[in-house]
Amino acid sequence: MASDSNSVQEIDAATTKSWVDAGNAVILDVREDAELLDARIPDAVHNAMSSFDFDNVPKNDGKKVVVMCAHGMRSMQVADYLLRQGILDEVYNMTGGIVGWVQSGLPFEHD
Repeated sequence: MASDSNSVQEIDAATTKSWVDAGNAVILDVREDAELLDARIPDAVHNAMSSFDFDNVPKNDGKKVVVMCAHGMRSMQVADYLLRQGILDEVYNMTGGIVGWVQSGLPFEHD
């Protein structure tokens, strides 16, 4: 899928994990606090969409930023906003969100 610099690029959970494992990406989890009790990805940066803190957006460390939520809808909205406002020059949306991550058998934590 071709993409231009003005659009959010979609990637799957397996690609996200490989990037994170290689030290090339950081995950920005925009789900609400209560959602983290069910499942969360270790080392993901949590920044709830309802109380989004622009100072808590990972940037300037040379890593790709992959935004995620439960299914990939809210994260796409946040990723698109970050791109259009010029907060990030490049941003990725994790398709399927945490649901896709868990269904892919990737590691997660829960309470």
